[in-house]
Amino acid sequence: MDVLKIDYTSPTAGEELAKSFRETGFAIITNHPLSKDTMKEVYARWGDFFALKEEAKNNFLFSRKDDVQAGFFPMNTENAKGQSIPDLKEFYHYYPWGKTPEDLKTLTNSLYSQLSNLGHTLLQWLDESTPKEITQQFSMPLADMVKDSENTMLRILHYPPIDKDITPGAIRAAAHADINFITLLPAATESGLQTQDVNGDWHDVSCNFGDIAINAADMLQECTGGYYPSTIHRVLNP
Repeated sequence: MDVLKIDYTSPTAGEELAKSFRETGFAIITNHPLSKDTMKEVYARWGDFFALKEEAKNNFLFSRKDDVQAGFFPMNTENAKGQSIPDLKEFYHYYPWGKTPEDLKTLTNSLYSQLSNLGHTLLQWLDESTPKEITQQFSMPLADMVKDSENTMLRILHYPPIDKDITPGAIRAAAHADINFITLLPAATESGLQTQDVNGDWHDVSCNFGDIAINAADMLQECTGGYYPSTIHRVLNP
């Protein structure tokens, strides 16, 4: 299964995204307007944060606001649905309203805004390229469902070096589907991302630095009546 690479500047990009989502639930966006320099700096500066001692990171330990959890999540705090073994990762849920290290706020919000704007554009493309018999069932256009939402999240993931004494069967991210509309995933610094096809076979999702992998998630599948499948994916250990 080849995950389609889509040139953001192509006049047919929206149609290609809809086709790729329909067939595989995944796509890779190239030549998009996000700043590679900003992405590089975010990776480096948040890498410094994750390198801190646990007690320093725990000053930003996650907390709940209504049904939303924001902040730092240490190792062994997340299991994929149906999995008993925690994923080998730590991560940070960033929201503009949430608690964030002061020296990272401006930089992180810049990337957050760029990704949010891109996500809004991609949903507009889907609104325009999805069959009318599907869109006429929406209460409002997809792009309007997320406009100005305070629940759009930037998830900053860190996969630490793999210890030889890890729990047998533990991987960086066990097989799962996402619960949101769409996920925008800037290319990681290491390989390992895989997606599952309808036959249950796994395929590598290869991105160059600066590319963005996009996948359909549960809410999009739900509101389109299954027209766009929520894609199962995972991240393997090196």
